[in-house]
Amino acid sequence: MSTIGSFEGFQPVSLMQEGEEQLLETEHLSMEEEDPGNGQAPGQISRQSSVTKSTLHPNPYHKPYIARTYFVTRPGAIETAVEDLKSHIAETSGETIQGFWLLTEIDHWNNEKEKIVLLTEKTLFICKYDFIMLSCVQLQQILLSAVYRVCLGSFVFPRMSLDKRPGEGLRIYWGSSEEQSLFSRWNPWSTEVPYATFTEHPMMYTSEKFLRICKLSGFTSKLLPAIQNAQKNSTGSGREKELTVLTQPILIETYTGLMSFIGNRNKLGYSLARGSIGF
Repeated sequence: MSTIGSFEGFQPVSLMQEGEEQLLETEHLSMEEEDPGNGQAPGQISRQSSVTKSTLHPNPYHKPYIARTYFVTRPGAIETAVEDLKSHIAETSGETIQGFWLLTEIDHWNNEKEKIVLLTEKTLFICKYDFIMLSCVQLQQILLSAVYRVCLGSFVFPRMSLDKRPGEGLRIYWGSSEEQSLFSRWNPWSTEVPYATFTEHPMMYTSEKFLRICKLSGFTSKLLPAIQNAQKNSTGSGREKELTVLTQPILIETYTGLMSFIGNRNKLGYSLARGSIGF
């Protein structure tokens, strides 16, 4: 151990951590109290066994307190939502739900939005549901017979885009992108976009239940036959577009992406517990 200078008021400082000093003290006491008659060589150090244990959690979503921040994972939340939607759809359109999924929709400005997707014999329903107030905020209906293209693949962005996302998704087209107005294309709140893009919900791996309803491949395996059956049974005349299924990159045409950068990193599109506000 060395000292720094010889000025008055300065004290020698040890460069060892507190834990190291305690360990050396323990070793020193063990050597002093060693009994020469116990068959142990002089100077041999006896160490105490550790009583601490640590556990690693490589997947943060396996931690219950993180999963509980999403209101959809709370007991009965998703069941209540689906029952509400089933009753509403049965009363308004007379159709029966054949399956439902919890997915993340990515809009044309790359904003993530938590959605419940439901399939009937004729219709695809996309619901924005408030899991805090347990109420339907918006319900979009797409005729399955009008869907003419489904794309599966990785997300790609323009070369100069500042906000890019990894991963894969699914895009469903029921109208032509060329027919979309310029105002609709550049309006982040537009509801006239002729396609919908989905990816898997972040809570997919929290339980077997959510793995089943959040997995994109499970939704796709039910969606494609439903579209084909609806087109086969469609009585409308003049329908020219048959279903095409493509495996290709999915373009999200955003450049600056400041809105989505802030919104997606703060999970603003999800019903999320955001902590206490107040004193």
